[in-house]
Amino acid sequence: MNMEAFVLGCGGMMPLPYRHLTSVLLRRDGDLFLFDGGEGTQVSLRRLNLKWKKINAIFVSHTHSDHVTGLPGILMLSSQVDREEPLYIYGPPKIAEYIETSRKVLDMYINYPIIVKEIEAPCVVHSGEGFYIRAFPLEHSKTCVGYTLEELNRPGEFSPEKAEALGVPRGPLWGKLQHGECVEAKNGSLVTPEQVLGKERSGRKFSYVTDTLYLPSIAKEVQGSDLLICEGMFSDEHADQAKEKKHMTARQAGKIAHDAQVRRMGLIHYSPRYNDKELPALLEAAQENYPDAFLTRDRMQIDIPYID
Repeated sequence: MNMEAFVLGCGGMMPLPYRHLTSVLLRRDGDLFLFDGGEGTQVSLRRLNLKWKKINAIFVSHTHSDHVTGLPGILMLSSQVDREEPLYIYGPPKIAEYIETSRKVLDMYINYPIIVKEIEAPCVVHSGEGFYIRAFPLEHSKTCVGYTLEELNRPGEFSPEKAEALGVPRGPLWGKLQHGECVEAKNGSLVTPEQVLGKERSGRKFSYVTDTLYLPSIAKEVQGSDLLICEGMFSDEHADQAKEKKHMTARQAGKIAHDAQVRRMGLIHYSPRYNDKELPALLEAAQENYPDAFLTRDRMQIDIPYID
């Protein structure tokens, strides 16, 4: 089962000619999950040729304009195709008001169900076969949350040799064993999945954190992430401004990645004060705490493979 993240925009506060506002699309096989939707989101979706009309759910960190102004266009364009599946939108208080007001003021034609749920973190906000998405509290100038998508553990590796030795013929019975069902062998004995499967294997974890003061609790929430996308808005030189505006520095993002023992961490939500030539300074600061940090860029694709 493939999982990959697409950075649709990596900028904060205001769009730049070469940098859209913060938004990340996560694709897990046929499921598409959008995290925030800043200005320019549609442009990157088009340029990446993603099937954005199939987005299952949208997860909003908070209702500042640089994280939600791309959403009305997505809602309207989704009505131009036949869609029966509901679109779920999750976010802190005021997200329902924002969506409803946008629909009324813009006189949107919507031909599919939109289900908006205001959340109070920490909580599980969405789940599906083999995974769940959890929200956790951040500290910003208004209510803000981070998100993790975590897969459930996978069954251990199936052993054809053990199955055959126990008298289970090749075919549908093998599939049942792999899906956790007991089956009957040729001699009438009962064969359990535990007899033919190895040790349970872990699933993957994706985490999304932006617009917050540094909090030690964040590392606990994103612990062990295969991919952490984390705000690194300011350099140390502007640490006082970061604290005043309740944002993080790149160095603090690196500390979270280090403390959480994540596999990879990409910085996002850069201040417009830094042009692309100046971004390496943010990266260097993050790498002092977490050497494997990298800079996200608009329309970057990041694979999230299984480790075992």
